[in-house]
Amino acid sequence: DAQMNYEVTKPMLAFFGGKYLDKRVVHQQSNYHGIHHAIDAHEFANRIDHNLGLYKKDITYAQLNLLDSHDTPRFLSCVGGNKDSLKLATLFMFSYPGAPCIYYGNEIGLDGEHDPDCRKSFPWDENKWDKELLQYTREVIDLRKKNPALRRGDYRRLWSADGIYAFSRSYEGKTVVVAMNVSETPQRVHVTYEANRTPKPVLGAASEIHLDGRLNFTVPPRSGVVLK
Repeated sequence: DAQMNYEVTKPMLAFFGGKYLDKRVVHQQSNYHGIHHAIDAHEFANRIDHNLGLYKKDITYAQLNLLDSHDTPRFLSCVGGNKDSLKLATLFMFSYPGAPCIYYGNEIGLDGEHDPDCRKSFPWDENKWDKELLQYTREVIDLRKKNPALRRGDYRRLWSADGIYAFSRSYEGKTVVVAMNVSETPQRVHVTYEANRTPKPVLGAASEIHLDGRLNFTVPPRSGVVLK
């Protein structure tokens, strides 16, 4: 009915990894063949559009979406240990159509390069856990559970420029807007938003939010925001 969706993992690595992408790690991994450099927001958007068009909708919405697995280096190692890249990718994965999959340990900052390093034991000593990353992962999971639009909603590309990518998920009259800024500076977004009330952040931060026929807001550097 579906498969492990490495075709969305690849652009996630290249975009959210950005300048932190460890080419030494990803170039040696056959499952990530084709990732040779970072990509910008526009190319990421085009690759996501391509991915969404590969299969019928019912298959796309059943795909197993993943950042890494027992057969690949862990995402954190692929992005040079940059936690912001991992958080951005996690937010996207839990907002994207399909079934998100967390490979054990990613939620507490477990790294690991090629097999067998990517299969090392889970560190049960909680003093070794990244508690802030764990809390963020829980918040993203909770957000998906509470918003059917993030699980079943239509997907619409809204913005892809200057290191920021934004999209919406709409279901039964309710719309959620997700924006991720991979750049090192705040970025302004202007997107179509059909509603008569200004949405508020339900995850992450945004400033200067106003509605004037279009939804306008600013996303801080290296972070994501969800508006509802």
